[in-house]
Amino acid sequence: MTIQVYHYPKCTTCKKALKWFKDADIAAEAHDITTETPTKEQLRQFYAQSGVPLKKFFNTSGMKYRELQLKDRLPEMSEDEQLTLFSFRWYVN
Repeated sequence: MTIQVYHYPKCTTCKKALKWFKDADIAAEAHDITTETPTKEQLRQFYAQSGVPLKKFFNTSGMKYRELQLKDRLPEMSEDEQLTLFSFRWYVN
C-alpha cells in the first residue's frame, strides 16, 4: 500500500516527513497541495481518519491564515465552513 501525502514543497516539516517515509522504506506518493488541492470531501475523509482537531490542518503560521484572521474566525466557523475554506486552491497557495 502506498500512503498519499499532501504537502507544501517549501515546508521544512513536510520535507522531513517525506524523508522519514523514504528512510523507513514506506511507500509514499507526494502530492503538491498547491497544485493538487484535495476536494472538500477528501478533506472531510482525511479529517475523520486523522483523529486530530481540524485546526491542525491549517497552516497557522501562513500568510493567508493571518490575512484572513483565522485565529479569531475558525472557532466560530462550522466544520463544513472550515472544510470549504481549506479546499480552495487560493487558500493553500
